[in-house]
Amino acid sequence: MNLIFYTLYTVCGFYMLLNFKYDLQMFQQNSYRIKRYWKWLKPNLGSTWRIVDLAALFLLFSTLINPVGCALIVALLSLVKIIMILRRKSKKPLVFTRRVLRLYSVTAILSIAAVGAVTLTVQPGATYWGSYSGSGIILGTIFLVCILSWGFVIVADVILMPVERLINRHYVNDAKRILKSVRGLRVVGITGSYGKTSTKHYLTHILSEEYDVLMTPGSYNTPMGVVRTIREMMKPYTQIFVCEMGAKQTGDIKEICDIVNPEMGIVTAVGPMHLESFKTIDNVRNTKFELVDSLPSNGVAVINNDFPEIAGREVTNTEAIRYGVTNPDDCDYKAENVSYTPEGTTFTVSGPDGFKMEVGTRLLGECNVSDLLAAIIIALRLGVGTDKIRYAISTIEQVEHRLSIRKTPGGVTVIDDAFNSNPAGSRMAVEVLAQFNKTGKRIIVTPGMIELGSEQERLNMELGKQIGQHVDIAIIVGRYNRESLVKGIMATEFNKEDLYEVGSFNEAQEVLGRIMRNGDTVLYENDLPDTFK
Repeated sequence: MNLIFYTLYTVCGFYMLLNFKYDLQMFQQNSYRIKRYWKWLKPNLGSTWRIVDLAALFLLFSTLINPVGCALIVALLSLVKIIMILRRKSKKPLVFTRRVLRLYSVTAILSIAAVGAVTLTVQPGATYWGSYSGSGIILGTIFLVCILSWGFVIVADVILMPVERLINRHYVNDAKRILKSVRGLRVVGITGSYGKTSTKHYLTHILSEEYDVLMTPGSYNTPMGVVRTIREMMKPYTQIFVCEMGAKQTGDIKEICDIVNPEMGIVTAVGPMHLESFKTIDNVRNTKFELVDSLPSNGVAVINNDFPEIAGREVTNTEAIRYGVTNPDDCDYKAENVSYTPEGTTFTVSGPDGFKMEVGTRLLGECNVSDLLAAIIIALRLGVGTDKIRYAISTIEQVEHRLSIRKTPGGVTVIDDAFNSNPAGSRMAVEVLAQFNKTGKRIIVTPGMIELGSEQERLNMELGKQIGQHVDIAIIVGRYNRESLVKGIMATEFNKEDLYEVGSFNEAQEVLGRIMRNGDTVLYENDLPDTFK
């Protein structure tokens, strides 16, 4: 009998430890910030997953089934959940960084200590409080830990805070040392509510015609992501470091600037992104301009005047070069004669002293023209010849999941804009989709836009109206923005029979499988991370 119970303890204990993986995944997605994690956690405390564990806890203290039967049932439940965890696929899975491993280790130690303390206190074969078995109390403790797993993660993070500060300080100092050791290194910072990743790729591609360039990869746009890039990828012969700078709260950009000390900077946009944390658009603008404010007097700030919040912001500490596509007034550089086709875009760069340069690109959409214009300005400033710039732009490939276009064997055109979504970007994506109306239906698959604070409902409703005006079939995914999107769509003359509301992207794929035909065009606009359902 003891062997059976020890086996059951092991199965349930393994589930307890494996169960922390999801909590750590969400903690990581919320940037290891307890306030942000708690904000996500509150509406998810009553999830079905935790309710099942709560039911198991009550079962263990039930007097209707004998202790052995209860233990077998909860062990079987644990086994099923273990299989589910191992098979679970996420859009943004947990990355096992060293910090995650430290968090996982401390969380495991805390949980094992809690269960161990109870195990040392009670006897498995004994009865307590009249009718509760010791084995049931031990297993109940395991499931109580599972229900409160989020709390163990938070406590582990609090315990590790002094350690993380020391480690981060060491990494930052090492990154600064490496930067100082690279002779003649020039640093270009790029920030903005959106467009910064595309601009980073375009600028790096152009500059690589002339220089050895390092850029921050993927979404390494946080202070520690930048530090990791420097420590792992910077070479003694690197000439230019293109550094993407992301922010979710005031001070984030300044923290990165204090590490890399940029001499040039691009501000691509200021819009209502991350308003849940920034609260106001003024806070967004001030944070993005931390890059400009950090530039030296002999540096240069390249600023997108298409956004009123940027155009009205005075710059006195360094040279400012303004550029624009839709608002070219008072701009130093402009994109003129912009022409779009399904094959790509052509436009003319107009600059000071009569400067003109005609360029062609495979990229589509106004935002890409704007991002290219910013990259061209920096490239010219760094002495890259116009012929090399023109050639580099003509060979730029679409950044994956950012308005990239491909053709399926079945003759369907897929526009993939799934990485992110913002008001300007989503508007542009729908405008691009509207151009594909010659041979088939125009279909959009979207869950809407996120992290827009108090503006979220209004902006998603506006997106819905645009969808209703320019798209033939709309597939709305999930519940998060469904009401506002549908309301916007139905405010137009859109045919309700062409509106599909589904719970997941898998269901959306099933709908597409039924309705898609040769010649259709499908736009995937945004793909919500696991923190949003």
